[in-house]
Amino acid sequence: MIDLGTKKLILASQSPRRKELLRGLGIEFEVRTKDTNEDFPENLDSSEVAGFLSEKKAAAFAQEIGPDEIIITSDTVVILDGKILGKPADKEDAFEMLSRLSGKTHLVTTAITFLSIGKKITFSDTAKVHFKELSKLEIDFYISTFKPFDKAGAYGIQEWIGFVGVEKIEGSYFTVMGLPIHLVYDVLKKW
Repeated sequence: MIDLGTKKLILASQSPRRKELLRGLGIEFEVRTKDTNEDFPENLDSSEVAGFLSEKKAAAFAQEIGPDEIIITSDTVVILDGKILGKPADKEDAFEMLSRLSGKTHLVTTAITFLSIGKKITFSDTAKVHFKELSKLEIDFYISTFKPFDKAGAYGIQEWIGFVGVEKIEGSYFTVMGLPIHLVYDVLKKW
């Protein structure tokens, strides 16, 4: 069990998946968000992008964090052949991304930053996701039905495409969902 004492937990994300996962720990939290530019240096190694963006999101709160608050920010990236697949711009972009992922193995890295006055911890976790070959019809159905335009790599593993398209995951399912909650628990337990 986690006892944060007088500390107040702030989740800096509107993601319904992250809210659901954090709620699963049975601790109280509030949601507070800021629009943050998600650009990153082009020369940054793809494995470091999620951590860079998570820290950038946390930095947006640095000047206004309360003395009793712990801010949690997070970022998830999908990496195929060393290249980041971000959020799709439109249906065509989503189709292109899912076609590239079809029949291949890719990485999903989620980074988390915990920020309070005088303390910052950032870590990341990576899972390897194996997709089966997806037909054009399956990809079209998924995009039309689930509209995955707010998701890195144009898919949510907890949705239909994850049910039918993912053959195997090496690592945490929750990392792929966007919050390696078992690691969040470990950090908060020691806070």
